[in-house]
Amino acid sequence: MAIDRRREAGGGGRPLPEENGSVPGAAGGGAAAPPGPPPANAAGAEIQAVPVPPPATACSPLLLDYDGSVLPFLGGLGGGYQRTLVLLTWVPALFIGFSKFSDSFLLDQPDFWCREADGQGNWSASLAPGHANRSGNGSIFPPPGLPTPAGGNASECDCHEWHYRIRAGLVQNVVSKWDLVCDSAWKVHIAKFSLLVGLIFGHLITGCIADWVGRRPVLLFSVIFILIFGLTVALSVNVTMFSTLRFFEGFCLAGIVLSLYALRIELCPPVHRFMITMVASFIEMAGQFLMPGLAALCRDWQVLQAVIICPFLLMLLYWVIFPESLRWLMATQQFEASKELILQFTHKNRMNMESDIKGVVPELEKEITRRPKKVCIVKVVGTRNLWKNIVVLCVNSLTGYGIHHCFAKSMMGHEAKMAITHNFYADYYTMAGIALASCLAMCPVVGFLGRRGGLLLFMILTALASLLQLGLLNLIGKYSQLPDSGMSDSVKDKFSTAFSIVGMFSSHAVGSLSVFFCAEITPTVIRGGGLGLVLASAGFGRLTAPIMELHNQKGYFLHHVIFACCTLICIICILLLPESKNQNLPENIPDGEHYTRQPLLPHKKGEQPLLLTNSELKDYSGLHDSAAVSDGISENTTANGMKSM
Repeated sequence: MAIDRRREAGGGGRPLPEENGSVPGAAGGGAAAPPGPPPANAAGAEIQAVPVPPPATACSPLLLDYDGSVLPFLGGLGGGYQRTLVLLTWVPALFIGFSKFSDSFLLDQPDFWCREADGQGNWSASLAPGHANRSGNGSIFPPPGLPTPAGGNASECDCHEWHYRIRAGLVQNVVSKWDLVCDSAWKVHIAKFSLLVGLIFGHLITGCIADWVGRRPVLLFSVIFILIFGLTVALSVNVTMFSTLRFFEGFCLAGIVLSLYALRIELCPPVHRFMITMVASFIEMAGQFLMPGLAALCRDWQVLQAVIICPFLLMLLYWVIFPESLRWLMATQQFEASKELILQFTHKNRMNMESDIKGVVPELEKEITRRPKKVCIVKVVGTRNLWKNIVVLCVNSLTGYGIHHCFAKSMMGHEAKMAITHNFYADYYTMAGIALASCLAMCPVVGFLGRRGGLLLFMILTALASLLQLGLLNLIGKYSQLPDSGMSDSVKDKFSTAFSIVGMFSSHAVGSLSVFFCAEITPTVIRGGGLGLVLASAGFGRLTAPIMELHNQKGYFLHHVIFACCTLICIICILLLPESKNQNLPENIPDGEHYTRQPLLPHKKGEQPLLLTNSELKDYSGLHDSAAVSDGISENTTANGMKSM
């Protein structure tokens, strides 16, 4: 009856289109008007009909399937141009390694003593005992050949001339330049804060900018400003100016790290993503290993700072030779720029356009007038699964880097008597060697167990090392006090060192793998923001080290207990993550929602899986509407039936 009334309202018995196929903009709730001359107004003039634009249609799925269609058309990593770009993302990792570990040399607490002149102009050494242990990892003792006076006191900090013996290969560093000892020692920790806080803010802000304007502009402007601020650091006239400029240097360094990480991930096919990322990590560690030799050659902290920053001058050439991320251009529907870049790739690789079997370029020309569609990281709040995955990996990153400092202090000793060695280079290379061994172990473990399985294994090792160190060592300490126990403090120290090495080994892997995992499961349109969040979380974890030093290790045990509890929570949450090994990178937010949790171990033949696959989810009523079932996941519908913002 309703259809008959609509026909009468349409002016006759002519059949009308169905409701879902009605003409947009027609009167009568979608009823079509009969053909005839256009209506006239009172003066007899014809009224011109205003054309109604067609409804927005979804983008071609061929163009959004970058790993399945666009990247094979360009030759994957087989093309020489792609290999050159990957190599260009590796080279700056050496400079980044220099900058990240420069604090160990610029702000190292030296051995220091006071020299006082008697009435005849002869100099004698006097000590200020205990101040070095409160201010950092240095110690106060006179140089060889000078007598050690008996009975020093805190009043000897009132000294007019301090003399230093720097252990980090430099003749002068920031501490000796401005006498940051005794009552001024807290300024050293503020200077350490400045670089880390700059990195945290830089990751958060440059990540959002990289999603909006692109990876290439963020990289190039970060290089320009790190040259300005980094070289100005070497010209600092006081510690306040030094700390302020180090904040901005860290901010710009964060933009370089984040943009290169995103570009590296987006250049690679699924099979090579992890190994190419690990190569960059090894190159960065090479900078860590070479840093002591560089400091010994420079001798002065200002020269060292300039030598660390000057190599970034080479990256100014990236303005000419490094293009924007093609994957990001395609995901944000900037098809005109994408077409130009594809032609550039084919020209550099000397490819024939006839190899375009799937018709990427013709399909691109059809969509070339489409408006760009950029997304901010805040849109992830409206998702159902994606925001949970990012939060879990941020907590993992925070826990991994935060508890790493607890293990390091247990091994090196938060008191002088617990230190395994007083040699600066032995301590430095021990830490670097453990990090290198961790990265070497990650390669076969992640290749065999996948991202989620590898992260779970390393987190379990971290939790075990932490709990055993907190619980077992206290038990050993109790029994060592008994006269017939046969245990001594040396046994406790050996166990503590062993657990600390295992904990540092596994926690470093947890932090590194969490960052990589987040880069893979975050969609391309918001990958910069997702990387910024997880890298900022890692920065907060590293920030606990100077905070504990500033408070003279007060609350160290509670600090370790809190992070040990976090490891247990993370073990449970890791099981909720999807597996991204050999999977295509998600390009938009619905693709990120489509990443579903899978069983940790494959089920046996004949065994009913507990978790449904993606194809089975489509057949389950209530998760998808009719359009999503017939046409796949639409542009505005996630895999769980949620509407993207």
